[in-house]
Amino acid sequence: MLSQESLQQIDREIAKYPADQKQSAVMAALRIAQVEKGWLRKEVIEFVASYLGMPAIAAYEVASFYNMYDLEPVGRHKITVCTNLPCALSGGVHAADYVRKKLGIGFNETTPDGKFTLREGECMGACGDAPVLLVNNHHMCSWMTTEKIDQLLAELDKK
Repeated sequence: MLSQESLQQIDREIAKYPADQKQSAVMAALRIAQVEKGWLRKEVIEFVASYLGMPAIAAYEVASFYNMYDLEPVGRHKITVCTNLPCALSGGVHAADYVRKKLGIGFNETTPDGKFTLREGECMGACGDAPVLLVNNHHMCSWMTTEKIDQLLAELDKK
């Protein structure tokens, strides 16, 4: 179900916890699986749960609770815009509107070419850097003016 490389990464995460607490690595294991597969199908979540020796429903509860996990296919570049109050007051809503207009999609939609998915996110812990965008759960972009958004989208479009 997962590559040997992903399983080795999960094993390194498991090793951080006591032997009888393998399930403590569930968040990391789901992230590793999602990076490999692109999103978390039910079968992938069940595999991760089995690998960690925990009930599948417990792993699913984690995957469905946190917005960093995708339970359906997403575009190659998932862009999450923080619209929580501090960001909203500092241009987050404007940034979100601008990205929606540029991509021609709304929140939780993917462009027809499959390149971009747009999500609305809660606080990312960077209120002083607002407005902020998170690309593919790993790359935070701060102080996103329309010019910076144009530059980011152009760079991502080339990838």
